[in-house]
Amino acid sequence: MSSPRESWPSRTGFILAAVGSAIGLGNVWRFPYIAYENGGGAFLIPYFFALFTCGFPLLIVEFAMGKKARGGAPQGFAALRKFMAWAGWLACLLAFTIVTYYCAIMAWSWDYIWYSLTLAWGNNAETFFFEHVLNLSDGPGSLGGIQPHIFIGIILTWLTIIAILWKGVSSVSKVVMVTVPLPVLLLVILAIRGLTLPGAVDGMAYYLTPDYAKLLDPRVWLAAYGQILFSLSLGMAVMVAYASYLAKDADITNNAFMTGFINCGFSFFAGFAVFSALGFLAHQMGVPVADVVKSGPSLAFVTYPTIIAQLPFWAPFFGVVFFLMLLMLGIDSAFALVEGFATPLKDATGMEHTRVISWLCVIGFAIGIVFTTRGGLHWLDIVDRYCSDFGLVSVAL
Repeated sequence: MSSPRESWPSRTGFILAAVGSAIGLGNVWRFPYIAYENGGGAFLIPYFFALFTCGFPLLIVEFAMGKKARGGAPQGFAALRKFMAWAGWLACLLAFTIVTYYCAIMAWSWDYIWYSLTLAWGNNAETFFFEHVLNLSDGPGSLGGIQPHIFIGIILTWLTIIAILWKGVSSVSKVVMVTVPLPVLLLVILAIRGLTLPGAVDGMAYYLTPDYAKLLDPRVWLAAYGQILFSLSLGMAVMVAYASYLAKDADITNNAFMTGFINCGFSFFAGFAVFSALGFLAHQMGVPVADVVKSGPSLAFVTYPTIIAQLPFWAPFFGVVFFLMLLMLGIDSAFALVEGFATPLKDATGMEHTRVISWLCVIGFAIGIVFTTRGGLHWLDIVDRYCSDFGLVSVAL
């Protein structure tokens, strides 16, 4: 006789877990740059249009699939059409692939929390990141050796994921009470500090000044829809898995709206912390803000450390705050992606939860070793581009 299915201890636990999955590194290093590049303040029009016409409907569908099927993405798709189960497994594999390289980024964050204490990157954060931290090789064909400090960071990350998921949604609901509000608090600290720096006004002008002519460009609307899909973890099996543990009387529509609004609000507010700091850097260097605008890992591990090193006081403190925030954002997304695969595997095989989690984490760790090598960043870029440009869109469609 099978044991009764777990359920979320509280609605708050579910909302925070869903929000934690949605709010990730992309909210900090991707959204502000996309908004700046696609019309500044005017980008909010297609962004929220995409949220209402695509984000909320798909989020409601994924919540409904999980709640009805009482299973992960494959079971949810099979409940619609039996032959569609493969689409759910594809979503699970996509999520698991993403988490293997996501953990490498978190390993860098572990390292940079330590480096922040002494501002180890000095006056050349770019050289420090690419030559000291990554010891980057010439290309993906040249893996080189494993970088011990990154390897240790990946071990710490996977051990953290196992610990959080070990007791299922009961432990997740407790962990997210800390790991979701904490990055928000840290972001507020960074935003307040950034907005008080010289040049912050110029940075905010670049971020928010609307360019309504951009709204006539179809690529701007495509960017808005792509950001919504990416940011809400749609097509990654996570939301279906989380919803499978909802109570039968749960209000999925209300839950979807809360998740979507909180996620998008965090993205928008992250721009204040990012662009105020970029304005300060441009002011210090005597160049236009456009010359220092970056996105992705270059923003987090090159540009932001450069900014931190030039802060007039408490620079190590704000360095620790920034990289701790990145680590918390990454952890929430990482264990959600693993759970997105673990739930359907457990439902399909009848294996114990702890056994499924253990095997997935060991396999994920083994695959992720390639990202700890000297050629790791090259492979990270390749896999990320494949997952973002092909995998995510294919599953969502």
